[in-house]
Amino acid sequence: MTTKQSHITVPPALFSLKLHDSHRRETVPFIPEDPAHIRLYFCGPTVYDRVHLGNLRSMLSADIMVRLLHALYERVTYVRNITDIDDKIIQRAAENGEDITHLTERTTKDFHQDLTALNILPPTIEPRATHHIPDMLAMIERLITQGHAYEADGHVLFDVTSFPSYGALSGRSLEDMQAGARVEVADYKRHPGDFVLWKPSNATEPGWDSPYGRGRPGWHIECSAMAERYLGESFDIHGGGNDLLFPHHENERAQSLCCHPHSHFARHWLHTGMLLSGGEKMSKSLGNFHTIHEVLERAPAEALRLLFLGAHYRSTLDFTWEKLEEARHIMDRFYRALEKTPATKDDSRPVDVLNALCDDLNTPQALSILHRYADAALEGQQEAANQLLAGGQLLGLFTMSPTEWFQGGTELDPATIDALIEKRLAARKVRDFALADQIRNDLAAQGILLEDGPNGTTWRKG
Repeated sequence: MTTKQSHITVPPALFSLKLHDSHRRETVPFIPEDPAHIRLYFCGPTVYDRVHLGNLRSMLSADIMVRLLHALYERVTYVRNITDIDDKIIQRAAENGEDITHLTERTTKDFHQDLTALNILPPTIEPRATHHIPDMLAMIERLITQGHAYEADGHVLFDVTSFPSYGALSGRSLEDMQAGARVEVADYKRHPGDFVLWKPSNATEPGWDSPYGRGRPGWHIECSAMAERYLGESFDIHGGGNDLLFPHHENERAQSLCCHPHSHFARHWLHTGMLLSGGEKMSKSLGNFHTIHEVLERAPAEALRLLFLGAHYRSTLDFTWEKLEEARHIMDRFYRALEKTPATKDDSRPVDVLNALCDDLNTPQALSILHRYADAALEGQQEAANQLLAGGQLLGLFTMSPTEWFQGGTELDPATIDALIEKRLAARKVRDFALADQIRNDLAAQGILLEDGPNGTTWRKG
C-alpha cells in the first residue's frame, strides 16, 4: 500500500517542527535521522474484535503526523503493524468456535473499513506478525547470545536486569516495577519484570518450530522485529497510545537497544492521551464502550474525526454523543462556508495551519484557524474559502462536496424529495398550509430538513 498526499511539499526549513518526546518528557525540535527519508512506526491493532474509540486516538494521531510529514518532506515511510497472533485472539477464536485465521482476516478487514471511512491514510507498509516469525527468532537468538535473554521451562525471557536503562522510557525504577499487562508472573523468571520473548504452544494452539521447541512469540518482540525489518536499527518516530508506554514500548526499546547497542532505535516517542466515555473509563460493564463501527452508524465519519481533532492528542478526551452532535454542527458550518463561496484549487499553502501542526500537532489551534477562514468564506472571501479547503484537507477533512455532505446517503431518492418540495410549494401558493406542513413534517420524520430562503427551498439531512 502507498500513502498518497495531495498537498505540495514545502521546504522544512520554513517550518520548525516540534514534538513532545515521551522519553525526554519535554517538547523538542524534530531532528530526523535522514531528512531525505523520514521513517516512523505506530503500533497497530490486535485483530480479534472491532476496533474501539480508544484505539482510534492513536490511529488518528499517526494520520495527522503522516500528513504533516508528507507536507514537509519528500519521502516518508510509515509502518503500522497487525498483531495476528496473541492469547486474546486464541481465546476469542475458541469462544466463537472460529478458525483463528478466519477471525484475524475478518477483523482485519473490519479494521481497514473503519479507518477508510474516517479517511485515515493507509500505512506505507503493514506487516503482520505471523509473517515475520523468522525475524523474531533471529532477534531472540541475538539476545540470548549477547546475554540479555535466557531459556526457562520452555520459554525464552528477556532479563531486564541486563539492560541498565530499563525503565527510562516510562520513568519507572526497576525496584518498584511490577509486572504489567500481558506479562506472566512465574517462578521460572529470574526477576518479576522479565518478559516473554517466546512461549510454548500446546497441540491446540498455533505454533512454529524453533530452537526452543514449538511455540509462538511474545507480544513485545513482534514490533521490534518488524520495525527493524522495514525501518532499520534506528528510525525517527515511534508512537502509540499512552497505555503502551509500559510495558510494551519499554520492552521494545530494551530488546531493540540490546540487539543494537549503538543505535537509537526511536529518536522520538509519541503517546496519545486517554479516552474517556461519558466522563469515565470506557468499559463494557458501564455500558459506555463504543466501537468505531457503532459510532459511524449514528454520525458522519467527518464529525467523529473533527471531535477527536478538537482535543490535543496528548490530552484526555471525553467522548459523548452530545459532543459528537456538536462536531456535526461544526462540520455543517464549514460546509456551508464552502457552499457559500466554493473553493478553487490553487497552489496556496495553509501556512498558518501547518505552523499549528508543527507545534506538537496542535489540532485545536488548527481548527480555530479553520473557523476564522469559515467566517470570511461565509462573507464571500474567495481566498479564505481556498485556505479553508486546503487547511481542512491537511487535517483529513472535506472528503466530499457540500451537496454530498448535506444531501448524500439518504434513503429517499433526491428526485422524490425534489418532487415533494415542488408539491409543497404548489400547496403554499393555493394557501393549503396544512398540506405544506404535512409534507415538511413527513420529510423531517425521514431525516430530511427543509430550509426556505430567498432563493427557494433547499434540503439537507437532519
